[in-house]
Amino acid sequence: MKNLAERSAGSLYWWLLATLFLPIAIPGLVLKLLTMMKEQRNARHLNGKVVLITGASSGLGEALAHSFFLAGCKVVLAARRKDELERVRKDLLELHATVPTHPPIILPLDLSDLNSIGSKVQSVLEIHGAIDILVNNGGISVRGDALSTAIDVDIRIMLVNYFGSVALTKACLPSMMARKEGRIVSISSVQGKFAIPHRSAYSASKHAMQAFCDSLRAEVAKDNIKVTLISPGYINTALSLNALTGTGASYGKMDAATAGGASPQDTASSILKAIARDEKDVMLAPIAPRAAYWLRHLMPSVYFWIMKKRAEKLNST
Repeated sequence: MKNLAERSAGSLYWWLLATLFLPIAIPGLVLKLLTMMKEQRNARHLNGKVVLITGASSGLGEALAHSFFLAGCKVVLAARRKDELERVRKDLLELHATVPTHPPIILPLDLSDLNSIGSKVQSVLEIHGAIDILVNNGGISVRGDALSTAIDVDIRIMLVNYFGSVALTKACLPSMMARKEGRIVSISSVQGKFAIPHRSAYSASKHAMQAFCDSLRAEVAKDNIKVTLISPGYINTALSLNALTGTGASYGKMDAATAGGASPQDTASSILKAIARDEKDVMLAPIAPRAAYWLRHLMPSVYFWIMKKRAEKLNST
């Protein structure tokens, strides 16, 4: 009798689970399956696309070059350091010798030289006839409190991180609109979602890019142009090594948070998946930055108190 009762209780338990959760689980599974199918279809469509990547000489830009190249794209490598672009191009051709795609093109480009950007884009259009995907990845960071950061540094950060990317986007848009096809991908930061002490200039530039992309996305939807904004957390790159101090000097240090960040390769892979899923605004970050984001919006007084304590700690070191 006891075994019969236990079996009956077990049957009832599974019946209740099925009754309560199957109506939720089945639509969820169907949605996940449809998303995967869409991702695979769009990933196949990357083959042969012309992709212009800024900041392609190192870090995340270099990892993105490898990911897009492996997807069969015609990669255009853009950055200031021509010798490093040559190295990346050589690595792509040697490490992926069996990939049936086009040799990468090198495009020396300084995002702070706004007047040269139009001619740089035109040179790519003359070679490939189109730019299907623009990846605004190039940028610099800064370490310094707002008061002691020289205004020239604020201007430089905004010039490279915001105005340079905006100018490049505007130079690429006319050909995309004429073809009724294209995608703008902007690599922002979680610090474009919420600001932290000693990052005022950097966070401001990323907040600006967030706003620009949100406006642009709505405006160009009629032309079948997609806009994807990516907000990563810390990535293990040389960003902090190449960062500026408040005086404009080189920071030259590897932050512990940066050293412990996500790998550029994993981040690049996630970005390609976001593009394949046609996502619009993606945060690629662990739980702490995600919690800070929601805390900023849902419990701002708590967020402000935490940031005040963080600033006090930074100022005492």
